[in-house]
Amino acid sequence: MRIAIGNDHRGYELKLKIVEWLKSQGYEVTDVGAFSEESADYPDFAAKVAKAVAQGQAERGVLICGTGIGMSMSANKMPGIRAALVYKPEYAALTRMHNDANVLCLGEMNGDDLNMEVLKVFMGTQFEGGRHQRRIDKIQGRCC
Repeated sequence: MRIAIGNDHRGYELKLKIVEWLKSQGYEVTDVGAFSEESADYPDFAAKVAKAVAQGQAERGVLICGTGIGMSMSANKMPGIRAALVYKPEYAALTRMHNDANVLCLGEMNGDDLNMEVLKVFMGTQFEGGRHQRRIDKIQGRCC
């Protein structure tokens, strides 16, 4: 599976750990930056990751900033993106099972251990389909 990952300056150190783990698990990773802790604008990186996922260049995306809020707001502007800001492993499972979230947004302020738990659950959980597909279709504007 191909993963696009991006961050602002606040998410740089966590991104390095996430990329290392993803690669150790056999994922192909495309890192769109930022590539340092120098101040960077999160919408730029959210757009790059969202575009990669929406265009099929990656199956899933991961975005990291201080809280994850700005990244999720920015990524969800792109048609076809269902970006979820997740702070609990249980919610990571639910957003994959019920919402077929394709971009995970993390807040660096939550700490590395919790963020890694959330990431692992997100990556390991599949969409359930069924009744949830009808709702995804509504989110994507394919009905109503």
